[in-house]
Amino acid sequence: MKSAFDKIAAGLEDAIAYAEGDMSRGRRATVDVKAIRAATRKTQAAFAATYHLPIGSVRDWEQGRSTPDSGSTVLLKMIAVDPHGVERIIARVPAEAIG
Repeated sequence: MKSAFDKIAAGLEDAIAYAEGDMSRGRRATVDVKAIRAATRKTQAAFAATYHLPIGSVRDWEQGRSTPDSGSTVLLKMIAVDPHGVERIIARVPAEAIG
C-alpha cells in the first residue's frame, strides 16, 4: 500500500508532467462549447449576446485556446439542458445586474 507521501509525490509528478505538455498525465473537466452552441442554432455572436458571455471567450473555448471557468461551466451545462429556460431567466434579470 502506498503511503500518503507516495500518493502526494505521484500526484505532483503528474501535475508537473501535465504542465510540461504530457496530456496523458492529467485530467481536465471540459464542456463541448461548440456542440452546446450548435444545439441552440446560434452563431457565436448571437450565443454570446443571448447568454451575456464575452464573444472572445466563446471563440477561445471553441478553439481550445482556453477553458471556461467553473461559473461559466455551470452556465454552459444549464444551457445544454434547457437553453430556452436559461434565456427566460436571463430576461428576468435587470440588465444592470448582468453587466
